[in-house]
Amino acid sequence: MSLLLSHILNIFGLPPLPDGQKTLVHAVTADSRDVRPGTVFFAFVGTKIDSRQFIPMAIAQGAVAVFVPEEYPLLAPVSDCPVIYAKNLRSLFARIAALLAGDFPPILVAITGTNGKTSSTDFVRQLWTLQNIKAAGIGTLGLTGVSFSDISLPSLTTPDPVCLAHALATLENRDIHHVVLEASSHGLEQHRLDGIHLTAAGITNLTRDHLDYHGTIAAYRTAKLRLFEQRLPRGSLAVANADMDEETLSALQSITHKRGQHLRLIGERGDALRLLACLPTPTGQELTLECYGQKQHAFFPLLGRFQVDNILTAIALVALTEDDLLTTLSLLPKIQGVRGRMEHITTLSNGACVYVDYAHTPDAITRLLASLRPHVHGKLILVFGAGGDRDSGKRALMGEAATQCADTIIITDDNPRTENPAIIRAAIRTSAPHAYEIPDRRTAIAEAMSLSQSGDLVVVAGKGHEQGQIIGTDILPFDDAQTIRTLAGN
Repeated sequence: MSLLLSHILNIFGLPPLPDGQKTLVHAVTADSRDVRPGTVFFAFVGTKIDSRQFIPMAIAQGAVAVFVPEEYPLLAPVSDCPVIYAKNLRSLFARIAALLAGDFPPILVAITGTNGKTSSTDFVRQLWTLQNIKAAGIGTLGLTGVSFSDISLPSLTTPDPVCLAHALATLENRDIHHVVLEASSHGLEQHRLDGIHLTAAGITNLTRDHLDYHGTIAAYRTAKLRLFEQRLPRGSLAVANADMDEETLSALQSITHKRGQHLRLIGERGDALRLLACLPTPTGQELTLECYGQKQHAFFPLLGRFQVDNILTAIALVALTEDDLLTTLSLLPKIQGVRGRMEHITTLSNGACVYVDYAHTPDAITRLLASLRPHVHGKLILVFGAGGDRDSGKRALMGEAATQCADTIIITDDNPRTENPAIIRAAIRTSAPHAYEIPDRRTAIAEAMSLSQSGDLVVVAGKGHEQGQIIGTDILPFDDAQTIRTLAGN
């Protein structure tokens, strides 16, 4: 869609420009390399990059206007191109991108939380699909449920506003009217969802993560809760795990009360879907639930106690009414696992089972191992590491969680990025001194498999679905699941 610049300025309450009546806008971008004639360039000022330096390049490539943060003056005079100073520039960028993209699907659900976003998101999509509703998911796994060659999404939990707006508009144009997406704390903090009208939102939990970006757990919590305080409309459906930390739950209850949002709680202390009992079986879990006072029994064909929280979150988001909750519960036996999330890769010739999972925080490690323990008859063997250029404070905590929950631990490299991987491993070892240390990830996985015996369970954690390992600034091909299959001779 193309719009007059004057029309865009008027919609967002910005002062008119003399030539705005004649200027046609085709696109917006924050990357000067993507500027074409008819593009509006947004010059953000970040902690690492000051895009004001790229304004001359953008104008030379055909930018019809430049937006600059109100608090930052130009680095040099600009001629022959209008410069617009504005507040909340990132929010404005997302909203204009959405405006130019066209209509979005009418049913849009967003899920945030430290752990469980990807599984919960895919479960929502699956539940819609099982009800013969065409649906798609957007998040860490990219675009799921549908495949369109003209939708390209980066490997981010929450894509940038332009990519996201294009994807949503394309899905609506292809008659995909139900979409669920992951909402990361980075995406919420950077206003990537500001152009989207949500119909429901959920939060799975909140534990330590991304403090390298947010600084404190309080700031991280504030970013997550923006989903309900700023993005979810008044009167909409909100879903949360009642068993999450009290501070986050209390803050959420206050926000939803003030905004008149209908809050459904799930979990052992839930009101909409209360978990009364969870019995592990070799092929899944037998659940006893209370749904608004009515006791229900259901079989869930996936391992892992935390996956129960994820599926209950999804059910509470999908069901439109209380009666629909019971109908949606009946779909549980048909749910399939999500790639890289507690995924069973193979059973070795000695009878040991091997899994991969995306767990990369202390809480996720604890929840993963606690969920697998009931299914283990021998040793629980863990292979894991920690990412470089990320929150270094969680590394020792991850080692502590592994020590408390696993029988055998192998510390290896995850995505060291530009950090010295030996320093990362050493930080983990401070609280896991008896762990094996094998830097090469393939060798570490092979050693774990060779140490296993009948009744043991091996889990390789940290990278899940990822198909590359980031060393320095290079992404080298590496897939935990495929490595396991190759080593097992599958």
